[in-house]
Amino acid sequence: MNRLERMEDFFAARVKGYDDHMRTSIEGSLEFYAYTASLLPKEPNSKVLDLGCGTGLELEEYYKLNPCTETTGIDLSEDMLNALKAKFPGKHLTLIHGSYFDVSLGDRIYDAAVSVESLHHFSAEMKMSLYKKLYASLKDHGIFVLTDYFAESEEREKEYSEELARIKREQGLSGDTFYHYDTPLLVDHEMDILRRAGFSDVRIMKKWGESTCTVLSVKQH
Repeated sequence: MNRLERMEDFFAARVKGYDDHMRTSIEGSLEFYAYTASLLPKEPNSKVLDLGCGTGLELEEYYKLNPCTETTGIDLSEDMLNALKAKFPGKHLTLIHGSYFDVSLGDRIYDAAVSVESLHHFSAEMKMSLYKKLYASLKDHGIFVLTDYFAESEEREKEYSEELARIKREQGLSGDTFYHYDTPLLVDHEMDILRRAGFSDVRIMKKWGESTCTVLSVKQH
């Protein structure tokens, strides 16, 4: 197997052509960006957080519905953020170059958060910490819309995780660095983590093909 790439290096090398790739190579993607955006708040000046915003494919759809939203996007790739910024001149858009695991998200700031095709790279333990932080960052009755792909079975979920650990050992890679390798969870496990992080209303809104789902989580109070 080729040597694993650091996450930010992987995406920096693929900025050109990234949008076309995402729209054409993932089952349901021509529909799920727009559908994900449709679940976000429509009120002007709504504050929305985008985790792993990339080039802003979901934001392209969201700005059609709510051009006056105040959006904060976080991404590891500065090149992706630069591409996103170039798309949306004049928008109320704050971009943060960094890891959403490390960046402070604040307390009761956002009306909604969204993440599309980003979180399948990370472990259950990391997600628990992130989702607790995300829960705290949302206002009462705030929502989190997650569209991502998930493991086909518990066995496959375990295989993904074990294979990444094996490859990192073989290649002598740091355990503290993010590498581009997919380790999706079973959707039921993802939803359980969201509930344990504090969300009281967690449900699948729509499925796209065999493995991609849109999950809506609500902070009741």
